[in-house]
Order: sequence, then structure tokens, then C-alpha cells
Amino acid sequence: MFGLKTRVLFDRRDAQSKQSLHRRRLGDSTVTSANPGSANFNCQISQAGSAFEHFWEHTVGSDHAPIALRADWQAQIQRCREELGFRYVRFHGLLSDDMGTLIMHQDRLLYSFFNIDQIFDFLLSIGMRPFVELSFMPTALASGHATVFRYAANVTPPKDYAQWAELVTRLVRHWAQRYSLTEVRQWFFEVWNEPNLEPFWSGTQAQYFSLYEHTARAIKSVDPAFKVGGPATAKNAWIDEFVEFCESNQVPVDFISTHHYPTDALGHEDADTETQLSNSQRSLLREQLLRAKAQAGKRPLYYTEWNSSSNPRDPLHDEPYAAAFVIKTVMEAHGMVQAYSFWTFTDIFAENYFPSVPFHGGFGLLNLHGIAKPMYRAFELLHRLGNELLEVEGGHPTVDTWVVRSTTGLTVLVSNHALPRHPIEPQNLSITLGAAPAPLSMVFEQIDADHANAKALWQAIGAPQYLDAEQLKRLADASALHPQPQSWRYENRTMHIEITVPPQGVVAITVEFEQHSVPPVGSQKKVLR
Repeated sequence: MFGLKTRVLFDRRDAQSKQSLHRRRLGDSTVTSANPGSANFNCQISQAGSAFEHFWEHTVGSDHAPIALRADWQAQIQRCREELGFRYVRFHGLLSDDMGTLIMHQDRLLYSFFNIDQIFDFLLSIGMRPFVELSFMPTALASGHATVFRYAANVTPPKDYAQWAELVTRLVRHWAQRYSLTEVRQWFFEVWNEPNLEPFWSGTQAQYFSLYEHTARAIKSVDPAFKVGGPATAKNAWIDEFVEFCESNQVPVDFISTHHYPTDALGHEDADTETQLSNSQRSLLREQLLRAKAQAGKRPLYYTEWNSSSNPRDPLHDEPYAAAFVIKTVMEAHGMVQAYSFWTFTDIFAENYFPSVPFHGGFGLLNLHGIAKPMYRAFELLHRLGNELLEVEGGHPTVDTWVVRSTTGLTVLVSNHALPRHPIEPQNLSITLGAAPAPLSMVFEQIDADHANAKALWQAIGAPQYLDAEQLKRLADASALHPQPQSWRYENRTMHIEITVPPQGVVAITVEFEQHSVPPVGSQKKVLR
């Protein structure tokens, strides 16, 4: 595994001697213009903060179910579990023909849950659980022949809803018997995937609502405590209608789920994604979250897909742009959503075809070889954050700053992000942390064009399609976060920090205090939900 587990500590007695070296290094490698802009941010760290749950770690997305039987997929999800803290994984096609869950053989319906068991047994063995997406339609039950993706997933309604309900009942009962009611009560059952998009559902909205009703009642017939929800739509669609349908017909619904991207709901590899993003708006996903939260009412809200774009071959997925987008998007979602499932954790992904190019713009946090992309490192920084968010004063058109307290210190997290073709420059930041004890140590880590950016090295060595062992080693090192000493000035119980953040860059400054001088944690303000 390539995750960096050591930490660099910097004693405050060395601050003055290393300050000039640090500033020269920043000037050499991160400043791309002669006169970068500047901004000021201030935080009183004696304040009572807001409880800060790691909601983005609840679930992460994957391709379709058979991919989860691969050894490399399993190695990568285990690494993500250990280094990023993900607890559930969601994928398509659990019921599709290539899983063998239900087939017609010699005019008989044959049920086989063996492949599903292999996947779920593995997930539980590494401390993860499935976020169960019940899709797509087994051919034996399908009312038509419409399919999606390379693996020809059938997207038609069932020809007999009772037979569909029987499949769901048998499958859920099997899981309850195999894994126990106590275990399965901790799972989530989501009905279908993006039924508001014709490529994923050839039926009508009314037919989807019927599918949901039969599914929810089947699940609850096994155990009323099992959690089921929908409508699993793209772009927040159908939430109002779905809630009204369930309430009017007394259909069980334990949570609302939907998806969003800042580009098309269903992206295509030949799309002009850069133009789509440039015509978008900053913080668009936050605006969509606010609307969905209002529509969901008191029900928990789960976003089971999001990314910086919906294009499966978007070059920006492999670049620092995506890391800055991830940091800003996750931090802005605080307090509004119970789960925020990134799509996806790996480029081992074959909806259209299985690629061989190491950096091909795939959705994954890790590439085919397990090399961490910049956005993987963004999630690594997020994972290390504490659980108390403090208020920060200050603003800037492209720079956002957050302060998160832990039991031993705090982290100052900064992103400098703009949409493509929008103005952005390197930014000099002055960060003031008031009412603070003297720091014991301070380090910074960064993600930008020159740091934690393996794609840049891959391009520099000629962008080889196939990698040898030495190239893999070099790329792994280039992808890593390398903590460096951070200088500071401390006077009158106030810390003064100066940093420079390049365009589409992320900086995390970790401050450690003497244990007896850490500001109290636990008096957090209630988070509005």
C-alpha cells in the first residue's frame, strides 16, 4: 500500500530558522505568477464548534457487481477502507444475468445467490457492508429487451411484479439467515438506479413507483426494521412525487436517495465536459443539496452518486482540479446529508469497456494500478480531520478555508478552486488563529500541479500505456502526500500563518498542541439537519 503513515513533527524552537527555507520552496514550486493575490482568514479557536460528522465516509461507489469478484478490486477497496474510512460500498447489477442471481433454465426459474455471497462475505471480512442497490432486471423477469452498458443490463419493468417481489423476498430472507437480522438491519436497500433516465429505466414514473412499492413491501415482510429507500434518481428528480406517492399509499420509505453531478446526469466520453463545467456555477452541488434536503423533509438524505463530472473519460478526474473540487464540495455539504457517496473508488470499471491506459479520466480515486489520484489524497486529508468544525471569518472568490478541531490539535484546510475557464490565480493567505495556546508542532501537506500529482510524472515519462515495476514505484511516490514543516509566528496567544495556494490547489496545515493545552472539545453547537 502506498498510503503515507508517518508524520513529520516540527518543534516550534526551529520555526525561525526554517521559515525562510519554507518560503523559498513555496516561491519556487507553487507560485505561478509574479504577483499572487492575497486574502485574510481568522478563527478564534476557543469557540464552541459544530459537531462534524464524516458523512462522506458512509458509502463509496463502484462499477457493477461482478467486478467485485476481482482480486485487484478487493485489494483496492480494502485499502480505501483502511486509509479513507469508507464503511459501505454500492454498485449496480446485483440482479443482472452475469451474476446468475435468477435465470430461466429449461423453463424453470433458478435462483443462485452464490456470487452475491462471495462479495458480501468479503466486504464483511474487511469491516465494510453493502449499500444494496436492487438492479437490474433479470432477463427471466423482464418485460422487454432494452439494455444499458457493455454488460447488457436489462432496464425494463418486470412482466410480473409478483415474481419480482418473490425474488426480492427470497434474496433478503437469505441474507437475514446467512448474516443475521442484527447485521442486515445495518444495511440499506435502494430500489433501482436513476429511473428518471431512459437509458436506465424504459418504464414510466408510475411503473417505477409500483416497482418500489412491491420491493419495499417485500423487504419489510422479512423484517420491518430493514431500511429501504429511493427514488435513486439523477439530479434530485422525482423526490416530491416519490414522497407524495409513499405517503398517499402508506408505502414504507426510510430514506431518500438521489444523485448529482455538475454536468449532464448521464455523461458521455465524447462530451465537451470542459464547456459544460465552465457554464456551470461554483457551489452548484450545495444549491442542489439545499433543495433536496427541503424536499426530503425529516427523512434521512443519502446521495449515492456524485463526482466532479459525469463523464467517464474526463481528464480532470486525474488532476488536481478534482481534488480541490472534492474538498470544497464535501465541506460545503456539512450538516445537510447523512451520506455522500463518491462515484467511484477505483478505475477498475467497465461500463463501456475495460481500459488499459493508466490515466484515462476514469471516475476512480485510484487508477487501474492502485496509484492514488489527487482526489484520493483529498479524501485522505478529509479522513484525518477531527470532529468539531469552527467558524472562520474571511472570504475570497476562489479560496475557502475551514478549521476543524481534534482531540490533539486542529487542521486548517484550504482549497483554491474555480471552474474551468474562470479566473483563478495563486493566492497568498494570512491565517490568524486567536485565543490559542502555543503550538507544539505544525506541518503542511499540499495537492496541486507539483504535489501529489502522479499524472504529471506519467505524462513527463511519455504517457506509457503499460507500466513496468520501476515506473509504478516512481508514480506511487509522486502520488504521495509529503508533510513538510510549516512556519508560524506566535504572540499574544495568537498564531499567524502565511501560505501560498496555487490554482486548483489544496493545503492542509496540521497543528499539534501540548495535551494539557488543547482547547476543550465536546461543547459543540448542534448541527441543523
